[in-house]
Amino acid sequence: MKKSFFVLSMLLVVTMSAASVAAELSEQRCRELVAELQPGKDALWRTIPWRLSVLEATAIALEEDKPIFIWAMDGHPLGCT
Repeated sequence: MKKSFFVLSMLLVVTMSAASVAAELSEQRCRELVAELQPGKDALWRTIPWRLSVLEATAIALEEDKPIFIWAMDGHPLGCT
């Protein structure tokens, strides 16, 4: 009984705090945050010639005698698996 009361009270606290944070976030502040979080034009990863096709990347890597870096994931992108 105590455990279920604790869980319900924590759920209520989290819900109330999330609602208050969301109420403080205006559209203008949201736009500012999105602009701040964008990578700069000089970000080094932008200089990498990314390829979406493994076959295309393999052909280019063979021509240029360079390695291929493959980023592969399984599951939720936030790690919530």
